[in-house]
Amino acid sequence: MRIITYNVNGIRAAMNKGFADWAKSSKADIICVQEIKAKEDQIDAGALKKAGYDSYFFPAEKPGYSGVGILTRIKPDNIVTGSGMKAYDEEGRAIRMDLGEYTLVNWYFPSGTSGEVRQDVKMKFLDEVLPWMTRLKEERKNLIVVGDYNIAHTELDIHNPKGNKNTSGFLPEERAWLDKWFASGIHDSFRYLNPEKVEYSWWSVRFNARAQNKGWRIDYQSVTDPVLPLLKEARHLNEVVHSDHCPVQLDLKL
Repeated sequence: MRIITYNVNGIRAAMNKGFADWAKSSKADIICVQEIKAKEDQIDAGALKKAGYDSYFFPAEKPGYSGVGILTRIKPDNIVTGSGMKAYDEEGRAIRMDLGEYTLVNWYFPSGTSGEVRQDVKMKFLDEVLPWMTRLKEERKNLIVVGDYNIAHTELDIHNPKGNKNTSGFLPEERAWLDKWFASGIHDSFRYLNPEKVEYSWWSVRFNARAQNKGWRIDYQSVTDPVLPLLKEARHLNEVVHSDHCPVQLDLKL
């Protein structure tokens, strides 16, 4: 099974740049998208269907903002939109798919880059999503939790750790939270398979950052303990350009 997570930074813009054709060629069974920035009736589901994917979306209430979706070649047993946490559901931040004994959750974590108010929202979210995940893990043990976490975990995951030590997305308290997340029975699949490898999933649109590969790794595919033996390969598809992020691919031996 191949799962891809991808912050598309506007699915309509990505579709105009060939996203559907790329999805078809990706050989992914499931593609999880974040920051769709569109309502369902604004998305060309027909083009996605032609590419081989059924699509499920959970948009934000605010137009042109946030939102997540799952594109799948495999018929799901169950789709759940939202997390039950009202403030984040209004922003369209979570969608879940059950496949047999496996559960895939696609999250778009809040960003704190726009200022102190949103950073406070982000930290409150982090406090609430960890116990949420722990409860779900008790119910559904074979979990894959993908998405844009908006945090670079270690100095390997950011091109300029010293220069960004006071920047949202690499603050000590955010990185400490990811320490807790990854100590709670859920694992960073890319880092598990590639302990020392440097790859990034997001680049600033300024200063020619992508061309110089001055990026951050903030998009993850986390898996619970029972899923670890199934991990085969994890990589970043840096050559795919529809967004300021790139797709993150995980292959599992199922």
